[in-house]
Amino acid sequence: MLSYDIVVIGGGPAGLAAAIEAKKNGVNNILVIERDRELGGILQQCIHNGFGLHIFKEELTGPEYAERFIKELCEMGIEFKLDTMVLDITKDKIVTAINTVDGLINIQAKAIILAMGCRERTRGALSIAGTRPVGIYNAGLAQRLINMEGYMVGKKVIILGSGDIGLIMARRLVLEGAEVIGVLARGSYAAGLGRNVVQCLEDYNIPLMLRHNIVKINGKDRVESVVVVKTDENKNPIPGTEEIYECDTVLLSVGLIPENELSANLGIRLDRNTGGPIVNESMETNTEGIFACGNVLHVHDVVDYVTQESQRAGRAAARYVKNEFVTNSEYIKTKPGNGVKYIVPQIVQIDNLKGPIEFFMRVRDVYNDSRIIVKLDDIKIRELKRQHMIPSEMERLVIDSRLLKEGSIMTVEICSGGEL
Repeated sequence: MLSYDIVVIGGGPAGLAAAIEAKKNGVNNILVIERDRELGGILQQCIHNGFGLHIFKEELTGPEYAERFIKELCEMGIEFKLDTMVLDITKDKIVTAINTVDGLINIQAKAIILAMGCRERTRGALSIAGTRPVGIYNAGLAQRLINMEGYMVGKKVIILGSGDIGLIMARRLVLEGAEVIGVLARGSYAAGLGRNVVQCLEDYNIPLMLRHNIVKINGKDRVESVVVVKTDENKNPIPGTEEIYECDTVLLSVGLIPENELSANLGIRLDRNTGGPIVNESMETNTEGIFACGNVLHVHDVVDYVTQESQRAGRAAARYVKNEFVTNSEYIKTKPGNGVKYIVPQIVQIDNLKGPIEFFMRVRDVYNDSRIIVKLDDIKIRELKRQHMIPSEMERLVIDSRLLKEGSIMTVEICSGGEL
């Protein structure tokens, strides 16, 4: 059996940042396991710019951003295995994996960092009626086919879902010569970042069709058309509004799901609002010595935040290996209040904090001229003004840990409009 101090599952931006940070904090025996043919994860197919503004203060493409971490990982001598699939993880921190070089391998770790990322929701989750012809893709798959494999996916395209990948692919398809009929959103606002709505749709005259949905896909061998309906305020179809749009390709950009099959099999507690593990201030799950970070924990909108969060996990895993970790100390729980969907981390052990702590959260609706109210046991400890908040853009809160010492539950809620 192989033996490592830290095993990182996933070689995307989260896994790379966590491994590098653990090495910088004094742990030398680290292994990164990646199931794809190269390191970098989804960044390798994201050839558009906009990465690195927070970390490097410059705009990089996805491959450029990944390259900086891959280069650093290699220069530090951190080991990695590619084309390797992890099959199982036990509570004793034994990782079972398989590849074509080593065959079936067992690896004993002192600490494990889960960084498996997320996957796209598919047509099967949407229950769209119709046939199953060629020409229906998830937006991320289409991105990989065009940007990495060199295949064009269609000539006349309609996109369902206004997430960032769908917005970016609308522009990419136009640049490759396709006609994009429009990007459909079931709700009253786009699910992606505002900057992507402007740069990917408005700048290219691609219609954003709010409150519209595809209810049927037509075609025998290839997609021939779709039936589109308008939706009400609850995102339900409005009868009598059906319209047929001719197209040969449908792209689905309808949400991301953290990949937690390994976590669930291990018995790690998952947050139903994030789809990822419940973690404490150190990114540690309820299984001691197993940490989680990146999109396997909750879906991020900016990769720089993935990096920063994963660095926190890497530092904590290093402290755990070196027996510097405080366990079983006093802790508080975080609780999403009015207008808040989730908060990460969900648990805070004050004794492990030496300074401010950063929380990530998402709101449930669109809020203008509002305030974020932070309470500890119903006593207000922090208040932040926000001009505009939407569910697709993650909010960050930095709280002085000294404010959290005397309490048990930290609640975050939104006050808007006349409540100001």
